[in-house]
Amino acid sequence: MNGALASGADLVSVLRERAGSTPDRNAVIFVRDPRAREHVSLSYPELDARARSTAVWLARRTEPGDRVLLLYPPGVEFTAAFFGCLYAGLIAVPGPLPGRYRHERRRLAKIARDARATIVLTDRRGLPEIEKWAADEGLTHLVAHPTDETDGDPGAWRRRVPADPEAVALLQYTSGSTGSPKGVMVRHRNLLANVDAVVRSLRLFPGHRLGGWIPLYHDMGLIGLMLPGVLRCDGYVQMDPMAFLRRPHHWLWMMDAYDVNGTAAPDFGYELCLRRVTDDQCAGLDLSGVRAAVDGSEPVRAATVTAFAARFAAAGFRSDALVPMYGLAESTLLAAGSSGRPPFVVAADTAALEAGVLRRAAPGTPSRDLVGCGASVGPPVRVVDPDSGEVLPDGRIGEIWLDGPSVAAGYWANTGATRAAFGAVTADGQGPCLRTGDLGGLLDGDLFVTGRRKDVLVLHGRNLHPQDIEAELRAQHEELAGLHGAAFTVGWDDGTGPRESVVVLHEIRGHWGAERMSELAAAVKLTVAREFGVPVGAVLLLRPGGVRRTTSGKVERAAMRARYLERALEPLLTSEDPHLTAALGDAAQREAG
Repeated sequence: MNGALASGADLVSVLRERAGSTPDRNAVIFVRDPRAREHVSLSYPELDARARSTAVWLARRTEPGDRVLLLYPPGVEFTAAFFGCLYAGLIAVPGPLPGRYRHERRRLAKIARDARATIVLTDRRGLPEIEKWAADEGLTHLVAHPTDETDGDPGAWRRRVPADPEAVALLQYTSGSTGSPKGVMVRHRNLLANVDAVVRSLRLFPGHRLGGWIPLYHDMGLIGLMLPGVLRCDGYVQMDPMAFLRRPHHWLWMMDAYDVNGTAAPDFGYELCLRRVTDDQCAGLDLSGVRAAVDGSEPVRAATVTAFAARFAAAGFRSDALVPMYGLAESTLLAAGSSGRPPFVVAADTAALEAGVLRRAAPGTPSRDLVGCGASVGPPVRVVDPDSGEVLPDGRIGEIWLDGPSVAAGYWANTGATRAAFGAVTADGQGPCLRTGDLGGLLDGDLFVTGRRKDVLVLHGRNLHPQDIEAELRAQHEELAGLHGAAFTVGWDDGTGPRESVVVLHEIRGHWGAERMSELAAAVKLTVAREFGVPVGAVLLLRPGGVRRTTSGKVERAAMRARYLERALEPLLTSEDPHLTAALGDAAQREAG
């Protein structure tokens, strides 16, 4: 299979070669019930035929390079449609189904308009929802087509464009955790380079199989699992994300029943298994075949990786199979990661972290456990002072900059953002580099990611990371466990508005009652003051789902801050310092005037 990947100039060439060389193997399997082994599947020749059929239908209605939205419920149809777009010389634009919430539907409409898509592919189940969404959003030009109905004759397929590794295959829209979603232009060569990096870094071989529950519109699902599984390994096994959320043990049983050797999930997926999977549900479970379970997409918590490895060791799960990794859409996906070892956890000096220094804490010194995300999978990762462009030595925290074959071409139809993010040059002339916006440092050859630059809370000369505050609150208060929070600052210290204060929003289940929630709000303020040395100006407790997150599960802190200042939240309880309340009211009146 190494030769197959090297010989293909684009993804079409590689899949067509697989269809000819492995006709008896399943390319993609969708699992409905892992214990009963109930599933649907497409073999490599069937996937190739379905892709050619869709490409024939698309070719009659498009020009090469047009963009096509892919909006599918979980199943095998997405994979066939994705390759169908590539077979037709088009650019695939994956996205989630419109969803129930207004902000989700508006975000999807922004993607459709930004990509200037004229066709949306789905299946018969998704068609009514998509047609209603398009009508509601005024997208009357969109033609919605279900690909599980008859398309064109596969035998009539002909290449419309020559194989070109530089051609854009995919617009992977960013999750938008710090701004409006932008379409990352991912080329065929970027995807092939990333496939190679995933397989190499996870120490996988052609006979290994990948699988997971991550939606395929998410880069971890599409680029991190499905494409390496289909193109380089023994296929890809998928399950419904909602089935995982309802029954997390089904993910574990899927890996056992379908011989899955590699998987991936955000940190909360592993944490959910720790909370929800019972001993009875583990009876007879065999995870000894799992070589790599990637933890990524959001901050990797030391408590999660160590507890997961210990909890499922009895089922044969090896500690060196849990692999923290770092990546982002702008680098196609994977940027750093190392397998074949237990997670590398370092007790970092808390005061040094707040001063921008990464070092081990001395005995008895306050510390925070950080998890190493491994070494670079391509050119060396640079840690750079974001203001001066100086490349920082190991042990210093700065912005993470990347380059190499996996770095994407830029943002679709957005030259300003492309220039700012993809055109960075260091003070000593190295570049162009991708500015990730993530903060981190290098220690003993490992990359440690400490947070997002735009999320950092700078208070009295100290740099605090909101995810640390949020995680500490969940660890100390059982009422918050398994839910989501957002910590941020409001106000200014220059006398022009309310004095800068920390605000904590957190979800809570309503059954705790008003008295218990009031006690909890006071306890939250005490915890933050004790653990982080800063006062909290306000605590708002929200219903589950009240904290907005991106499609990849990242907390949208900027959006939550805006909603707090607009007084657009509907909290179950508000505990706000009266001086902050008055100052925010005065500031709002001045702006209105």
